[in-house]
Amino acid sequence: MERSRFYPNQALFRVLTNRSTLPPRTAGTNGRPRLKGARQPTLAARVVDTATFWQRCAVGWYGGGMREVELASATAVWYHSGLPVVPIRWVLIRDPLGQFEAQALLCTDLDTPPEQIMAWFVLRWQVEVTFEESRRHLGVETQRQWSDLAILRTTPALLGLFSLVTLLVDRLLQGKDLPTRQAAWYQKAKPSFSDTLAFLRLQLWPARVIWRSPAQTDIVEIPRGLLDCLTDMLAYAT
Repeated sequence: MERSRFYPNQALFRVLTNRSTLPPRTAGTNGRPRLKGARQPTLAARVVDTATFWQRCAVGWYGGGMREVELASATAVWYHSGLPVVPIRWVLIRDPLGQFEAQALLCTDLDTPPEQIMAWFVLRWQVEVTFEESRRHLGVETQRQWSDLAILRTTPALLGLFSLVTLLVDRLLQGKDLPTRQAAWYQKAKPSFSDTLAFLRLQLWPARVIWRSPAQTDIVEIPRGLLDCLTDMLAYAT
């Protein structure tokens, strides 16, 4: 079952529920049998058509609240030359207060109620916001692997690592403020994820200070200040 947004200007046709009502094909008729019924008005035309039947109902809305909207729905066939015929249930959403433009949705399950299709559409908002904010704040880009399985694995792995780093640093800080690196040319009001990641690296890379010269000649003792400086630079550079 597929469900998604729908372009209001897409061509729609009637569903052929009974092929026996079609006129018989005569001998020598070219082409394959008819796959779709008569052309229907577009959803954009139905929005402004006064004959469109709208049902007012309260649905779950963004933020967990309820909102009253108007829904119109019916079944149709979405057909594109060279592609299989797709029977769909379309849903038009209209705001009685006129605060947002009418939107169109589709679902390939013809028996799904319009209210359920609307509820699924609202649930997608949290996922879309997650990806949008991960692009803006974390720099997550569209994956470019050749394998579809690799693409499906990479983004969830990145989001999982981000969550793991955030939870670990929150546990280590124990309510204290996260140290934020500043520069003369760039002043940050709040710590960034690079500060969070660097702080975790400094906690996971414990270093020993060698107080006595060992017998191995390949180990060199360095001062604590120089070691901390090198560790700090490496934490932000990698």
